Amino acid sequence: MKLKRRRKLVKYLNVLDQPIKFNPFAFNRTFWLWAFLGLIGGIISGVYWVGLEFLTHILAIFEGWKVIPVMAICGFLAGLVIHFIGDPGEIHLIVNNIRFNKGKLDPRNNPSMILSSLLCVASGGSLGPEAPLVQVTGSTGTWLGKMFRLKGEELRSLSIAGMAAGFTALFGAPLGGSLFSLEILHHEHAVEYYKAIIPALVASCFSYLVFAIIIHLGLAPIWDLSAYEYSGIFDFGYAILFAIIGAGFGWAFIFSTKFFKSIFDKKPIPIYLKTLIGGFVLGIIAFYFPITRYFGHQEINELLSGNFSIKLLFAILIFKIIAISITVTSGWRGGFIIPLFFVGATLGLIIHQLFPSINLTLAIVSCMGAINACVTRTPMSTTILLATLTGFGHFIPILFASLTGYFLAPRIPFISSQLENGKIQH
Repeated sequence: MKLKRRRKLVKYLNVLDQPIKFNPFAFNRTFWLWAFLGLIGGIISGVYWVGLEFLTHILAIFEGWKVIPVMAICGFLAGLVIHFIGDPGEIHLIVNNIRFNKGKLDPRNNPSMILSSLLCVASGGSLGPEAPLVQVTGSTGTWLGKMFRLKGEELRSLSIAGMAAGFTALFGAPLGGSLFSLEILHHEHAVEYYKAIIPALVASCFSYLVFAIIIHLGLAPIWDLSAYEYSGIFDFGYAILFAIIGAGFGWAFIFSTKFFKSIFDKKPIPIYLKTLIGGFVLGIIAFYFPITRYFGHQEINELLSGNFSIKLLFAILIFKIIAISITVTSGWRGGFIIPLFFVGATLGLIIHQLFPSINLTLAIVSCMGAINACVTRTPMSTTILLATLTGFGHFIPILFASLTGYFLAPRIPFISSQLENGKIQH
């Protein structure tokens, strides 16, 4: 009986491995696997977002001086979660696993990543939920691939598709999320992963659909910067000029992060003490500059609609960079893409106040694109993401700015695992 059952099982698996015979198109069971992964990714992202909003609403009632002990306590609790449940790692670990660990992302770290990132993001840390979602949905892709006995590039592609599903759910840009999941890995190795683009697109579309249903997401841009009129070929020159300034602040962020990392790593202390200290300092910054609290999803709109003096904007710019750096280096969990967009928006407002004749929207999107591309080295996906998030319909100026930021990035990348085999390229 056992032998007959095994033969039947092998027969059924062989049938599942075959394309759908009645369909003459390139359509087989793998499409449903990518779609199923997208559905799971959308559900995970939606539930995570609902939980994040609920916890944020609870913690947001603490204002004024109370924000200092609240952020310190939340940092301490997040550190305890990491210490006792396990260290979920950061974005460089995801990149390394995709490149050098056959695309396998370990789902055992997901509980620690979910709990610690919820505490960090909801309490007001300057990191967003994109990195936790990418880790959780990417590892879900690995788990699903193992369930279906995938190996090699098929397993790697499913992990990348999972990453794209999580990233897309938050940003609402299936194409941008798909490209980001490939681009963040490494530019010179992007060709190795090109087969993952279709799985990533399919998973992203289904993930976005489910996420939109769960949180009632619309199709309008999150930050409305559509009020722009093309004034001539010089706009491309302005975009590059603003991007050069944005790239300069990208360098400032990288050096600031290295500085605070050297301070936190000077003396080995338990992770929960590092996150406690980080939370205390972040609380002080949030007390004096409340708009620097949180990762910037809503705060960018507040920044754009507010009437801030140039001195206050400079202070917000400097302390937001410091806040992101401390959040990254003190062990808090989250992603820094939206916080970097906040820095770019602040810089664009400063440039406009210094030179009122320039186009405000062009300055903002150029700075946003340049600083993110400089730090993450993702010019293509940054361009698409910004066009989607801001409603800025003129695609080319953002591309010029993002490419400028990319080519002015430091030789040693901020995400260390983007180095080829850990070595500086010549």
